[in-house]
Amino acid sequence: MDKIVVEGGARLSGKIPVSGAKNAALPLLAAALLPSGTSTYRNVPKLADVLTMTKLLRMLGWSADAEAKGDSLVIGPPSGKKKPKLEAPYDLVRTMRASVLVLGPLVARYGRARVSMPGGCNIGARPIDQHLKGLEAMGAKVTLDHGYVEVEAKRLKGATIVFDMPTVTGCENILMAATLAKGRTVMENAAREPEIEELALVLNKMGAKIQGAGTPIITIEGVDELHPIEHAIIPDRIEAGTFACAAAMTHGDVLLEGARAEHMEAIIAKLRAMGAIVAVEAGGLRVKGPAELAPIDITTQPHPGFPTDMQAQFMVMACLAKGQSVIKEMIFENRFQHVPELNRMGADIQTTGRAAVIRGGMKLTGASVMATDLRASASLVLAGMVAQGKTEVLRVYHLDRGYEAIEKKLRGVGAKIKRAKQT
Repeated sequence: MDKIVVEGGARLSGKIPVSGAKNAALPLLAAALLPSGTSTYRNVPKLADVLTMTKLLRMLGWSADAEAKGDSLVIGPPSGKKKPKLEAPYDLVRTMRASVLVLGPLVARYGRARVSMPGGCNIGARPIDQHLKGLEAMGAKVTLDHGYVEVEAKRLKGATIVFDMPTVTGCENILMAATLAKGRTVMENAAREPEIEELALVLNKMGAKIQGAGTPIITIEGVDELHPIEHAIIPDRIEAGTFACAAAMTHGDVLLEGARAEHMEAIIAKLRAMGAIVAVEAGGLRVKGPAELAPIDITTQPHPGFPTDMQAQFMVMACLAKGQSVIKEMIFENRFQHVPELNRMGADIQTTGRAAVIRGGMKLTGASVMATDLRASASLVLAGMVAQGKTEVLRVYHLDRGYEAIEKKLRGVGAKIKRAKQT
């Protein structure tokens, strides 16, 4: 197992290329189950979660071949008379909840799917009841059997589906299922994330008829078949936001190559509120750190509100700002697991329920810290970059799920960071 070793005190300067978005890539890979031919995706990030999804596609019978060099992935259906396997097993789903995204496409195209229930998650309850509610509304029969959900429908039928709350993966699953349903499907209270818009864009390129993606109401007119496509995946707004925080807190000057400001409006607004200079340039987004960070109040909300996936990184910045900051986590009930580790490094953070109060201006010192989830891992790397001395971030397999070669990218702009074996 690896660890990340960071020496604090370096100022970041230069360019960081932003990889393709993990949260866009995973549903797009699942969408490749819908057309009858071979689809090619470019700008695919080299991440553990992407490898897990490609492994699942292969288990289902599809080919999923990456270029030896480059960032393309070619996905093709079972060859010849080979029949697809319509089951996502527990061993894969337990390692990555997004595996459940194959449910909608398989039911839509083949009339049946059997997928392991995802189970628990470190950061909070993440049930799939909204996925199943939508499929049942479209005429599917849903059965729970020994930890698996089995869904059957000769052909899904269009329906009006009102989500109890905006759910990104639930919206994506139903969106893919509705493309091949008979008639019109209307999703109300739909998630509005850029990754939803990206999925709708790709499905429309395949021949789907989707309107309203990026708004609370999405309308899908079902079609009889979809065709394969070639598509470049959008840049990762959370990776870009993480590196933006790194630039701001180290008084740096970094160009985030490929970052798209229109996907990061809430993040940019809070960066500027803390004193950072953020400018849109032809090549991406430039972030310059202030001489002194200002305290901040943040409440995480569904898009277009402030993303929960950036909460931990901004908490590190709040530790450096002189004054009191308050961060409220309204998406997941257990997403402050990085707080004890930051406090071990000298931070002063008190949590009560869904609120964290940060008394900033404290000196952080290097320590051995334990990563608990993907974004918490990133926050500990950022803390190590501004702490006195050496920080070791353990269990970095969490990082590899969502950041492509993070240590190489940060080292390229001046960070003193390396990957080493954890003994």
